[in-house]
Amino acid sequence: MSPFAIAGPITPRLDAVLTYWQELRRGQAEMPFWDDIDLGAVRGLCREILLLETPGGPERFRLAILELSIPAADRDQILGRFIDEVDLPPPLDLLRSQCSATTELGRATVYRHDACPGSEAPYSRLLLPAWGEGQVRVLLGAVEHGRTDDD
Repeated sequence: MSPFAIAGPITPRLDAVLTYWQELRRGQAEMPFWDDIDLGAVRGLCREILLLETPGGPERFRLAILELSIPAADRDQILGRFIDEVDLPPPLDLLRSQCSATTELGRATVYRHDACPGSEAPYSRLLLPAWGEGQVRVLLGAVEHGRTDDD
């Protein structure tokens, strides 16, 4: 099984975002084009979203849109920055690894953070690649807090 594979059920909101992404695909394409994504529609499916740009050249990821329940100071420090240049707060644990896997695999991935004593609450993060200009151009993300298993 590949890293960050969607094995088992995901939360209903994340499943709705995944279904939306799947329905954007044209013909036999494995992923939609980045400019087909309607962020307004995604916001209607899940309250917490992010969008990462993947500029050409070495593999790097820039946070272009960040609508997460995190302190404004954290958001201001990381928005518009490459994720390898900043410290990422929860719910962005292991984001760079998941971005790399999503880009390399060219398919949806999920990260599940289970609660453990002394840590933040559980959450799940879905990343979805979108094509443009001959490469994965953006990664659409959605986060849902709470149980990460079958709701």
